Amino acid sequence: MGTQSSRFISKQPQLASIVVRRKTTSSQYVSSRARDPVFEKLMDKYKNLLKVYAIQDLILANPKNPVVSLDFLSRLSQKLHLNRGSASFLRKYPHIFHIFYDPTKSQPFCRLTDAALQISHQESEAINASLPLVVDRLVRLLLMSTSKTLPLRAVFKVWKELGLPDDFEDSVISPNSHLFQLYDAAEPGTHVLKLVDESPSKCYTAAVENWRIEECCKEDCSVERTEIQCSFKHGYPPGMRLSRNFKAKVREWQLLPYVGPYDEVTEKGRSKAGVMMLEKRAVAIVHEFLSLTVEKMVEVEKISQFRKWFGIDLNIRDLFLDHPGIFYLSTKGKRHTVFLREAYERGCLIHSNSVYNARRKLLDLVVLGRRGLGDGDSQVEGH
Repeated sequence: MGTQSSRFISKQPQLASIVVRRKTTSSQYVSSRARDPVFEKLMDKYKNLLKVYAIQDLILANPKNPVVSLDFLSRLSQKLHLNRGSASFLRKYPHIFHIFYDPTKSQPFCRLTDAALQISHQESEAINASLPLVVDRLVRLLLMSTSKTLPLRAVFKVWKELGLPDDFEDSVISPNSHLFQLYDAAEPGTHVLKLVDESPSKCYTAAVENWRIEECCKEDCSVERTEIQCSFKHGYPPGMRLSRNFKAKVREWQLLPYVGPYDEVTEKGRSKAGVMMLEKRAVAIVHEFLSLTVEKMVEVEKISQFRKWFGIDLNIRDLFLDHPGIFYLSTKGKRHTVFLREAYERGCLIHSNSVYNARRKLLDLVVLGRRGLGDGDSQVEGH
């Protein structure tokens, strides 16, 4: 039997995780997943964009003098994953970074170009203009917590993904004291964010519910209307062959009872049915979490910070791999990043927003690289 399974897997590697799920290590499970070239190509661009963001944040840390020395960046090269050194990385993106020599300090510095600075301002303006949405996202995040509280450090981990201002404690939490409260946690030096008013939970609808309504109203609805109330939208990587057995298991899973991310859990039994229901609720929570992010994507390590608070007693990375029709996991750039598959088409968000649009402009400059500049533009210039 084992030999037959091995032969079957070798012919259909994309089904390996389905056949020998219980016998594989976590790393083998990750490597056996079906690749999606569209998301992989997007992450090829994003892995350098994240490094650009890190340097940009250092430059803008001092608003009065938004520059950083190359010597300082060189000391951070390893932490920033700049394998060939900071100077080499900066010169790859002359549309974003401008290197100049400061004679008074006798060393080279780096600042943002006018184009990059303008994009940064556009993103800040877009975030400030969407503060009501930001408040809504924080409320929803807290409503998904079993205790209606979250550690502030976990929220800090995803402030950029949620489109929060970098001073969100002062600009979002403090002005909305009727919704949020910060208090000291038992662990010294840590704070907990609490939802003061829980009444809005009754009027919040999860993103998947909106899809169900739209799908149900279609004449060519792909899911039977009797199943739609518990279903999630599915799509798969190009070329991934779906066996009859796999399709049957997906359909069986779709029919499982659905408990929304804002609903209270009453069933906590460890029966097979109870465990499967809790898994579906975990899918509902992370689906909603990704829906709340600006770019419908987040690093697995960051979302794992919320696992205990959301009452998810499962390995989140394995959860994403178990449901390849809903999520896509990429390992590009030495990090695991998960995408909400239904939110994307051809590598772009289907429903964009102003913050996302500004960030895509910076991504365009990353993709542009050195194109459009002459050889002379690569030289270090005077101030």
